[in-house]
Amino acid sequence: MTRDVSTDTPALRQRPVGSPFGATSTAEEVLTDVDLSGRRALVTGGYAGIGLALVRALAHAGAEVLAPARRPEAAREALADVPGVTVAALDLDDQHSVAALAADVDRPIDLLVLNAGVMACPETRTPEGWELQLATNHLGHFALVNRLLPRLTSGGRVVSVSSLGHHHGGMHWEDPMFERGYAKWRAYGQSKSANALLAVHLAESGVPAYSLHPGAILTDLGKHLTEADLDDVLLTDAAGDLVVPTFKSPEQGAATAAFAATSDLLADRSGAYLEDCEVAPLVEGDGLGDHGVRRWAVAPAEAARLGGGAAAVAGGDAGRGPGGR
Repeated sequence: MTRDVSTDTPALRQRPVGSPFGATSTAEEVLTDVDLSGRRALVTGGYAGIGLALVRALAHAGAEVLAPARRPEAAREALADVPGVTVAALDLDDQHSVAALAADVDRPIDLLVLNAGVMACPETRTPEGWELQLATNHLGHFALVNRLLPRLTSGGRVVSVSSLGHHHGGMHWEDPMFERGYAKWRAYGQSKSANALLAVHLAESGVPAYSLHPGAILTDLGKHLTEADLDDVLLTDAAGDLVVPTFKSPEQGAATAAFAATSDLLADRSGAYLEDCEVAPLVEGDGLGDHGVRRWAVAPAEAARLGGGAAAVAGGDAGRGPGGR
């Protein structure tokens, strides 16, 4: 049966926009002609890797940036030379910490960038018993977004940093917390699919939101990886030959987030998943590919199911969902 693309929401969202930027663009290049004076951004994980590069670029463009961090002192040291940046404490796998930060935000926010995360870590549980990757990468951000939506300005955007790692699989509905056997890459894939689905869920509710794959970048995100793990994620082409990824610098890795946060070309693409400063194509199949977005990560029905489930888990004010602002 041939899919009717004319009525296929993911296919419509995932059409390219003709971006003038690409894989080698940097965040500062993307923001060269963008004046963010008077705008306020919040970037989680904004003191290392692509988060640090993004905060620097946003501040250079004139934005005032709040950079909440699990290690505030380390964040202050990393950001000491960046004007207009404020550091606060935030532990995304602790719902009380999320609530405390949100309560302290008493000014409007124009850009909310959900960047912090963990990858392929050993099995770890939060005090609630939640699997750490889903708890940190998605549930913490879900609660933070819902608590801060009343502060998001009209036309303000939410940017959710997902990953090509979502190709490892969509939502593991039969056991989302991996209580019946932990598989770290499958758990990571679920959390990154959830990051993309959060953007869809927000978009379906009228909130401008985007998700993205920043690219392959050598940062501390890979601190848990072993040689065996690297073998698990190596790509091969159709002939079975090894495909060596082209690694980006942190500044290049931050470019797609900068594009998602500011480009007018994306005005009618809310909910889209981006890569290399462009809307990514839908790609079919299973297993880790080298580009594009899998349908399970941008399906509105999956996003709605996840939104309801996350609200039930997070509870409290975080469970109000993105309807109404």
